Amino acid sequence: MNVPADLEYTASHEWVRREADGTLTVGITDHAQSALGDLVFIELPAQGRRLAAGEACAVVESVKAASDIYAPVAGEVVAVNEGIVAAPEKVNTDAYANWLFKLKPANASDTDRLLNAAAYAASLDGA
Repeated sequence: MNVPADLEYTASHEWVRREADGTLTVGITDHAQSALGDLVFIELPAQGRRLAAGEACAVVESVKAASDIYAPVAGEVVAVNEGIVAAPEKVNTDAYANWLFKLKPANASDTDRLLNAAAYAASLDGA
């Protein structure tokens, strides 16, 4: 399973990339897209929406199932990837190149609770 070392992760299979401006780029992991199968629909949160940590804020649907996407930390949605809404199958091609939304954390230290690549990979081994 592909688990890039330069990203951080949640137990609910979101990946998080810390950006230089302090924002977080969020997507779903390779494991998540593989488990879901061919994605056919993605609904993203509205730009400007304030999210609580762990709040369901987006939905990805495949031919097999629909799955909620959760906010990795509390914060405000500052950007959404409209291109992925038009072509959800791109997430199946490369889950890490195709982000869903960007979040400005309410508290930067909240990111300390994210999993590093080794911890996330270990959680998959135990699944």
